[in-house]
Amino acid sequence: QVQLVESGGGLVQPGESLQLSCAANVRIFNFYAFGWYRQGPGKERELVASMAVGGRTDYGDFVKGRFTISSDNDQNIIFLQMNNLKPEDTAVYYCTLRRIDDTQYWGKGTQVTVSA
Repeated sequence: QVQLVESGGGLVQPGESLQLSCAANVRIFNFYAFGWYRQGPGKERELVASMAVGGRTDYGDFVKGRFTISSDNDQNIIFLQMNNLKPEDTAVYYCTLRRIDDTQYWGKGTQVTVSA
């Protein structure tokens, strides 16, 4: 059974940085893609960043160069480096793994709050 555990969320001020981590109990190298989604208060879940085989990355339009997705395939950890955080980035951030048949696995999320 695939298990994903996010960590690294917290309360930060606007302009600060956070790095989220997602530990997987499976070899992430064996999956087609991995990524991060978020769901803000009263909003729908949206893509933050993803990386697929071959290294192709996709980012939400709101990222605008502030976030970077990466992984440690030896440790099976997925990272999301977030810089210049804004209050509108406040959300629960979810890690995901996706198989080539579109089967998707989710973590339980980690809260990020950006507030002065």
